[in-house]
Amino acid sequence: MDRYPPIAEHGLVGDLQTAALVSSRGVVDWFAAPRFDSPSIFAALLDHDRGGYFRLAPEETDASCKQLYYPDTAVLVTRFMSPDGVGEVVDFMPPDQTRTPTDRHTLIRGVRAVRGTVDFTLECRPRFDYGRAEHQLELDGQGALFRAPGIDGHLQTTFPLERDGQDVRGKVTLRAGESHGAVFTVCASGAEAPASPTVDGLTEQLQEVVRFWQQWLCQSRYRGRWPELVHRSVITLKLLTYAPTGALIAAATTGLPEQVGGERNWDYRFTWVRDGALSVRAMLDLGFVEEATAFVHWLVERLREREGGDGEPLQTMYRIDGNPELPEETLDHFEGYRGSFPVRIGNGAADQLQLDIYGEAVYALAQGGEIAQQATYQGWRALARTLDWFAENWNRPDEGIWETRGGRKDFTYSRVMSWVAFDHGLRLAESFRRPADLEGWRRARDAVFEQVMQRGWSETERAFIQHYDGDVLDASLLLMPRVAFIAPRDPSWLSTLDAMDRRLVSDSLVYRYDPAASPDGLRGSEGTFSLCTFLYVDALARAGRLPQARYTFEKMQTYANHVGLFSEEVGPSGEQLGNFPQAFTHLSLIMAAVTLDEALDHEQGR
Repeated sequence: MDRYPPIAEHGLVGDLQTAALVSSRGVVDWFAAPRFDSPSIFAALLDHDRGGYFRLAPEETDASCKQLYYPDTAVLVTRFMSPDGVGEVVDFMPPDQTRTPTDRHTLIRGVRAVRGTVDFTLECRPRFDYGRAEHQLELDGQGALFRAPGIDGHLQTTFPLERDGQDVRGKVTLRAGESHGAVFTVCASGAEAPASPTVDGLTEQLQEVVRFWQQWLCQSRYRGRWPELVHRSVITLKLLTYAPTGALIAAATTGLPEQVGGERNWDYRFTWVRDGALSVRAMLDLGFVEEATAFVHWLVERLREREGGDGEPLQTMYRIDGNPELPEETLDHFEGYRGSFPVRIGNGAADQLQLDIYGEAVYALAQGGEIAQQATYQGWRALARTLDWFAENWNRPDEGIWETRGGRKDFTYSRVMSWVAFDHGLRLAESFRRPADLEGWRRARDAVFEQVMQRGWSETERAFIQHYDGDVLDASLLLMPRVAFIAPRDPSWLSTLDAMDRRLVSDSLVYRYDPAASPDGLRGSEGTFSLCTFLYVDALARAGRLPQARYTFEKMQTYANHVGLFSEEVGPSGEQLGNFPQAFTHLSLIMAAVTLDEALDHEQGR
């Protein structure tokens, strides 16, 4: 098998508490359990030799491979076409609909021949705790049991297995119409083993999972021009949401590089306040009120936890259960994806000061009457006290939205979102007649606005700039018209768009900023940010530049992978880079599609 397949050559399956990546060659090369942020069990994507993998594919290595999702679901189908026949592997994880945290998770891999004869080979080589923990194999007629400290992995199949050291192999020959299956179950050490699978039982489970996803997606009220793209994005957001708390992780993986061979390799399996807050608007736009509300409740809990305490009321990111401890360490024994070392787990940016998150948090709380009307007195008190604190602290240098490690600055985007925090806080207080320091918030809001207009503008570039100490442009400011800081057709904003066209846009793809002009404390470069490209589409549409907006949106679709998924960045040759799939990219895709649809409908008189 390929030592390191392209990042884009994967589909995602999950059960709303954890997830796995399956390559187009039928290899599970990333799976962490029992939660998204748990130590990995299969991590060959980060180290082929030490990470572990689970392969189920034809013996012929030259078979042509295709992947697709079963329509409107998170069921992944990998098809193999060879001279002797056509076979399929169907991967899925049954969602735990109780929404209670569990240490038992099941990855089901159905295998079948649809034409001719296909010889399938199974290799299961788990490497627990990021490859740091040894395991012992017990193999009998019921299947294989991999015992590691604190965790068991059960592999049960409907065909025979054989020992290969402390791992297992298996082979099965299928003729057209025949099916078999393999089930990998993770649970606590010594927990009861799962029942032995049957082909009929696996078929029933598949049908149940298909029904779950299709019924869930029926809630969507999207009727625009790109239903498949938008619906794949919202399914992906759902897959990246930890159901017991409603927290959205930034991506399913850790350590995948923003530049192959570089050091920009971060752990994204946590919940950023910023990402989750903006997902609320995307979810509400499509009609998924329950998911949006769940994240808002999670966010309010974070505010209440530190109410009356010392320090900042919010930190940049948390674990999915709200735990604020995310110590960053390096997995020195992993070589990294295609030699991209270091591989990090945890995230030191959790301790950074990023003041924009207060704007995004209040923006989330203000979205939709369905959410705002549920606000409790305790929730409002936590929000009001947060804004009282923020009125005294907004005018501080910070690390900014991109989590640069080059020192604190007066970032314009942070100030814009500070304005959003006070503006939406005032609207909430007045709409729902809640007690608040209206005058104090209003003074702060107006002071922020004046500061941005005076110091966040560059006469040299004729544009709003990244921070007050230079003329660097920053794509995060593409959100300015969306949050109503500036009118989308204001001359100063149109001039800013023109400047971004010159400095940040490359064949419709958008860079976050220029690291050479604004050093971020890290070596190497990066690709264009897919999030920023979709924000660019949104801003173009709002500015009335519809032909350019639509063409950019359509071109961006060509960078999606074969099943409609996006990672964080697009590299110089069009390759996907960074952790995969990235929630921020998919939620910004939804936002851009909705905005562009509305603008096109208005233009066409609908």
